Amino acid sequence: MDYRIVVDSCGELTHRMKESGIYVTASLSMEVDGDTIVDDHTFDQADFLRRVAASPECPKSSCPSPEKYMELFEGGAKRVYAVTLSAELSGSYNSAQLGRSLFLEEEKNRDVQIHVFNSRSASVGETLIALKIQECEEEGLPFDEVVRRVEDYIEEQHTYFVLENLDTLRKNGRLTGIKSLVASALNIKPVMGSTPEGTICQLGQARGIRKALAKMAEQIAREGMQTEKKILAIAHCNCAERAREVERMIVDRIKVKDSFIVDTAGISTMYANDGGIIVVL
Repeated sequence: MDYRIVVDSCGELTHRMKESGIYVTASLSMEVDGDTIVDDHTFDQADFLRRVAASPECPKSSCPSPEKYMELFEGGAKRVYAVTLSAELSGSYNSAQLGRSLFLEEEKNRDVQIHVFNSRSASVGETLIALKIQECEEEGLPFDEVVRRVEDYIEEQHTYFVLENLDTLRKNGRLTGIKSLVASALNIKPVMGSTPEGTICQLGQARGIRKALAKMAEQIAREGMQTEKKILAIAHCNCAERAREVERMIVDRIKVKDSFIVDTAGISTMYANDGGIIVVL
């Protein structure tokens, strides 16, 4: 291949993406009770959720090293693109940037072009960015134009999520500045989203998960622009029927170019927890 797309493992790859030969994954890892779990093809979601439920400690994550990114930039491609978790939520972006600098310092790699995209999102937000890169490459666009179009796409992208609980995000310091979270005893579920900078914000709330999901669908329909040209992506953590219901709620309200649903991989599972839904458009 003339080009390669590296996606850190918070971005779920569809089966077609995995089979294409274009994509490679930079695996993050998670720690639960002293055990390290690599977020790769060996990840067992059910076992991980059991471990987290049984543990008194909050799970933690580690990003790929710069050296790991350097390895993934190898392979003979002349154009390499990396897509990472929001730089505001993880060190993966900075690690990829350092890996890029070290890789390009080597004389043999001087003619390779590499760009690292800060998704300012996570999960299927990264997936959609990677698909946009592939679309631009297949149009035959030059490297700099691919970068420009994809950065523009990131600016327009919106991420939303509703989780059964926010404990992992809160305990890992990912909810800084959010003051209006309501006690879980009241069964109030916040509708969350990402800011343009890639941090997490609260968009609304509702009593019960179904009402919160409906509120999220309404917000997506209200904020969506030129949705008929966009792909709707949904990731779910162990709740496939809930994801299909959310898809129906959204496509009943707006037209989209296409849509797909994936199960969360390791890092997204860690933060979404059992029953979480992530939507990106």
